[in-house]
Amino acid sequence: MQVILSDLDILLPLVQSNLMRQEESPNADFFLPTALGTMSSVRVNDQCNAYPIFLLLVITLSFNRRPPFPPPSRYLDISEPFCAMSTPAEYYRSLPPVSKFYGVACLMATSALYLDLYNPYNIALFYGLALKRFQAWRLITNFFFLGPFSFSFAFRLLMIARYGVSLERGPFDKRTADYVWMFVFGALSLLVMAAVPYLWSPFLGGSLVFMLVYVWSREFPNARISIYGLVSLKGFYLPWAMLALSLILGNSLKTDILGMVAGHLYYFLTVLHPLAGGKFILKTPLWVHKLVAFWGKGTQMNTPVQRDPSAGVAFRGRSYRLNRNGPSPTEQAETDSPAQAQQPNQGDGVAFRGRSHRLNGR
Repeated sequence: MQVILSDLDILLPLVQSNLMRQEESPNADFFLPTALGTMSSVRVNDQCNAYPIFLLLVITLSFNRRPPFPPPSRYLDISEPFCAMSTPAEYYRSLPPVSKFYGVACLMATSALYLDLYNPYNIALFYGLALKRFQAWRLITNFFFLGPFSFSFAFRLLMIARYGVSLERGPFDKRTADYVWMFVFGALSLLVMAAVPYLWSPFLGGSLVFMLVYVWSREFPNARISIYGLVSLKGFYLPWAMLALSLILGNSLKTDILGMVAGHLYYFLTVLHPLAGGKFILKTPLWVHKLVAFWGKGTQMNTPVQRDPSAGVAFRGRSYRLNRNGPSPTEQAETDSPAQAQQPNQGDGVAFRGRSHRLNGR
C-alpha cells in the first residue's frame, strides 16, 4: 500500500502539470512526453501497482483535446494546421480536375491488375513493340501504372494528392491548360530519356510523380515540411531529402533522378530562362487549349479557344410533341416572321404567356 501511495505522489503532479499546460496551449502536443515521462518515473514492482498507474494514464489522456497521434498527412507536411477531415465524397469533389483524373487513373490501373483484367506486360514501355508493331498505346499507358499495392504505391498516390493538388490550386490556379501541358512535356521528356538503354524503365509513372514534387519544391521553396515527423526542412530541399531516403531504404535512384531532370527542365524553360531575359519558348500549344476546352473541366485565363458550350451535355437536339401532326412550339418560334421577332416584348414579368386550349375540345 505504501508503494502505491508513493507512486501516486509521483503521478498526480505530472497529471496536474499536463492539464495546466493543456489549458495554456490547447493546440500543443503534451500527451506523448507526459506519458513517457510517467512511465519512466514510476517503477512498477508488482501487478497490484500497475492498475492505478494505468488508470491515471487513461484519465490523463481523456483530458487531452487533440487526438493522441497526428493524422498521416502530417508526416508529409505540417505547414497547414490540422482540421477536421471531410467525408470522402466531399474530398473527392473538392479535388482539381487534372490531379484527380491522374490519381484516379493510377488507382484504377492498379486495382484492375488485382482483378486480372490485364497483363502489365501489355501496357509497359517497349519501343520495339511501340514502333515496329504500332502498339502506340504503350507510350501513354506506362505512365498510369505506379506498381502493385504497397507502401511505395500509397506514398506516390499521396504525393499526387498533396503536391499535385497544391500546384494546381496554387501556381496553376485557373491555368488548367498550362498544367496539362506540364504533364505532357514531362512525359515527352521522360520518353526521350528512356530511349537511352541505361535509363530505360518499363513504367515511368513514378518519375512523372517525382517531377511534380520537384516543381512543387521550386514553386514553394520556403514552405516548412516534416518528413515522417523526424526531420523538418524547407520545401526547396524536399526532393533531395526524398532521394536520400530512397538511398537509405535501398531503393533505386534512377526513377527519382529522371523525375528531377524532367522537372528542372520544365522549370528552367518556363520560369528561370524567361526571368534571365531569354525568350519564352515553352508556350502551351493550341491543341492543348482545344483539348481542355473540349474536356470542359477547369478554367484557363487568356485562352485562345472558347470553351465548347455543349461540353458535359448528354443530349442536345430538337424536341417534338408526341401524337401531334403540327410543329412543336420550338419550331413555331423559329418560323415566326421577322416582323414579329422585332416587336418589343410587352409581357415582361409574366411567367407564362401563350394560347389557351380547352381540354377534350375540338
